[in-house]
Amino acid sequence: MNAHTYLSHLFSLDGRVALVTGGSSGIGRAVAGALARAGASVVIVARREAELAATADELLADGCRAAWVSGDLSTRAGVRAAAEAAAGVYGEPDILVNSAGINLRPPMGEVGEDVWDATMAVNLEAPFLLGERFGPGMAERGFGRIIHVTSQQAHRAFVRSGVYGVSKGGLESLARSQAEAWSSRGVTANTLVPGFVLTPLNARLQEDPETVAALAARTMVGRNGLADDFAGAAVFLASGASAYVTGQALFVDGGLSVH
Repeated sequence: MNAHTYLSHLFSLDGRVALVTGGSSGIGRAVAGALARAGASVVIVARREAELAATADELLADGCRAAWVSGDLSTRAGVRAAAEAAAGVYGEPDILVNSAGINLRPPMGEVGEDVWDATMAVNLEAPFLLGERFGPGMAERGFGRIIHVTSQQAHRAFVRSGVYGVSKGGLESLARSQAEAWSSRGVTANTLVPGFVLTPLNARLQEDPETVAALAARTMVGRNGLADDFAGAAVFLASGASAYVTGQALFVDGGLSVH
């Protein structure tokens, strides 16, 4: 067996179908691109049609199979509609990536119920509903990969985003519960934990060069993260190579969390 054949056996996603929420920007876009280039047929779900179309067009130009669905993940009806539309493109997904998220960042003492509800709806309830929709089918077919994108705030107070952190902590617990429910039938559930990544979600923090530099200095590699840093980890967790990895949080943070 040559190296190419061996690596394909380990990591190829040929014949797999992936649904990636938040796949039109930031980490989600990088993950969607990685899965598509590894062979999966990818459906990206987000709100803004122009960004969705641009992402899909880029992948199609690279010879990938990619499509998009514009959906509102802030309501149960919106999540269900987006799920059905996405499943109607290439069929039921084998891989579910929950990368969509919002971070409204009010000081904890000023959090209103509207901010709490909006954050939990997109960051925690939508991944739960999508898991309930697709996890049992994955288990019936004997293969599935659920990947959630969480945050340092799931583990520690970090850059004053209290409600966001609560939602991400819940998402890591959801992954463990999903792993417990379905891993015996071939469905793994894991999380990717970013450090500070230069994406649109963190645009406001990036307006302060001193903060950006200070966060980079907290890592062990000396820089902040880029969306493309998640490509290899995402392909690993989506592929057969990670069959014995489930319920885990994989930190892709340049060593920030252990510095």
